[in-house]
Amino acid sequence: MMMKNRTPGKISTKWIPLICVAFFFIGMLFTNRMWEPPESGSKLISSHQQNEELKVICEDCGTKKKSKDDSDVMEQVHKTQEAIKSLDKSVSMLQMELAASRSSKQLVHPREPVGATAQKGQSSKKKVFVVIGINTAFSSRKRRDSVRGTWMPQGEKLLKLEKEKGVVIRFTIGHSATSNSILDRAIDSEEAQHHDFLRLEHIEGYHELSAKTKIFFSTAVAKWDADFYVKVDDDVHVNLGVLASTLAHYRSKPRVYIGCMKSGPVLAQKNVKYHEPEFWKFGEDGNKYFRHATGQIYAISKDLATYISINQPILHKFANEDVSLGSWFIGLDVEHINEPIMCCGTPPDCEWKAQAGNVCVASFDWSCSGICQSVEKMKFVHEKCGEGDDGIWGVLL
Repeated sequence: MMMKNRTPGKISTKWIPLICVAFFFIGMLFTNRMWEPPESGSKLISSHQQNEELKVICEDCGTKKKSKDDSDVMEQVHKTQEAIKSLDKSVSMLQMELAASRSSKQLVHPREPVGATAQKGQSSKKKVFVVIGINTAFSSRKRRDSVRGTWMPQGEKLLKLEKEKGVVIRFTIGHSATSNSILDRAIDSEEAQHHDFLRLEHIEGYHELSAKTKIFFSTAVAKWDADFYVKVDDDVHVNLGVLASTLAHYRSKPRVYIGCMKSGPVLAQKNVKYHEPEFWKFGEDGNKYFRHATGQIYAISKDLATYISINQPILHKFANEDVSLGSWFIGLDVEHINEPIMCCGTPPDCEWKAQAGNVCVASFDWSCSGICQSVEKMKFVHEKCGEGDDGIWGVLL
């Protein structure tokens, strides 16, 4: 039997339809599988985008959280700084009061060792609102009587004023150069009669007013714990109620210096009143002093009086007492408060202001640096410009 030769690689034509059908189905399957990856890829891309968006959102949340955390930290730092400042101030005040107590005990009891007062069992210094020191001299008995007869309460009323209102008023005077002189004995006799003096460890003298001012504040701080300390001359009229209410406005402020602020000329010429031997310290001829309160009346807060008490041995004294006081506060964080009602003129000036409802704290004549002929005129000024006998009693302190 003869065998037929088959050509390798050739497919019989009868299988072609079957092969085509098979490839069709394979193609369908392949097509379906080929379409799936793009769909899955789209999901992957979408998922990747969502992840990136979430990442950005989370990073933004983290940034906001970080920003908020930074803000909280800064706020805590600020609060801590404020607490430290407050603590520093409290420590500083305690140190000032301790030093003032030590130095002032030596002023009040110069012959006794520090601590002797406490050992004797004496009570601590009394808390009051204001201590008013009326600067006076040995030769000013008539001036003192004119003040006692007008704006300064006497006897039981003076004690009541101190007890109920916390307003202490004393004439301030030192001693003569001669121990137990007739001048000192005259003051002792007057004190026994009126009980309204504050004796200072100071030798009286016209050119020693700056020193007297330092010693007055130091002695007053040692004796009374007051919110304010006032110095006034014995030829000035004062309305105590208006003074107290004016000071009360500044009760919450530390380191205040209250008065009629001025800046007078520095007088270099010799043999003239108010001559300044250290004129060269203020620059060229014709210059003015720094701003300071006029010396007839001014008030300082407790912090400043304590500062003077602590540093009084090294505080420089210029020729004029009011300039000296102003110089002690130069360079300190002190608020200068100008109060025009503390330097009204005598009638008709203060009278017109009183009629308009603007009663003055103090009245005097600039031409005399006080009330001219105050012994004769003080009563007249009191009648025209006084607040009335009940003025101080109606003030809430």
